[in-house]
Amino acid sequence: MIPTSAASEAPAAADARPFSGFRLGKSLVVAIDGPSGSGKSSVSREVARRLRAAYLDTGAMYRAVTLHCVATGVDLHDGAAVEAAARDIELFISTSPDLESVTIAGDDVTAAIREPEVSSAVSAVATTMGARAELIRRQRALIAGAGHRIVAEGRDITTVVAPDAEVRILLTASEEARLRRRGDQLGGTQTDAQLKQQVLDRDARDSAVVNFHQAADGVVTLDSSDLDFEQTVSAVLDVVRIVAH
Repeated sequence: MIPTSAASEAPAAADARPFSGFRLGKSLVVAIDGPSGSGKSSVSREVARRLRAAYLDTGAMYRAVTLHCVATGVDLHDGAAVEAAARDIELFISTSPDLESVTIAGDDVTAAIREPEVSSAVSAVATTMGARAELIRRQRALIAGAGHRIVAEGRDITTVVAPDAEVRILLTASEEARLRRRGDQLGGTQTDAQLKQQVLDRDARDSAVVNFHQAADGVVTLDSSDLDFEQTVSAVLDVVRIVAH
């Protein structure tokens, strides 16, 4: 069983925001998928804040299992061993949009799961079907535990994890925009080749087991190539308002 934190209480000033009371008392699951560098994590977190909802970064869960495998010497090419690691890991992930926290057996790994070594290896876990099945089970439990008011983002949320979500969005962007954003996020510490490996190569590997480039029926496509952060957040909230009215 995975412990989870409830979304933190929003400040009183949040009540003045137009979406702070949207569908309060009713189910509101917003599922957001998209390729690397599309901005889905930062945008989803801010959307959750404005909706006064919980937030789930499913990619962080795959990263945590990857880190656990690397740290304990699990062969990432051994599917059975990776599946066992995903099943046995003592994982906590915060579902508060205001608190980024991931722990393994009580140890804080929030920063460690973003290290290049994990980024370059995470597809090995993401493409292991047994590990995916276990993490999907945990993700569904977290969504249910949030009282069905949550913004969840990842690769297969709209089609596999939460296909019945009230709002399903595929957030995408051009290759150029995605590489630029990931470079900005990393503070210019990566070469062009490293960026392409983290963004394009990883997408190519992950797309072997899940389609996050083309929207399924009923999923709204939102291209953020020419939008800044605030414009993208506003566009997502507009979709939420229209679809879940």
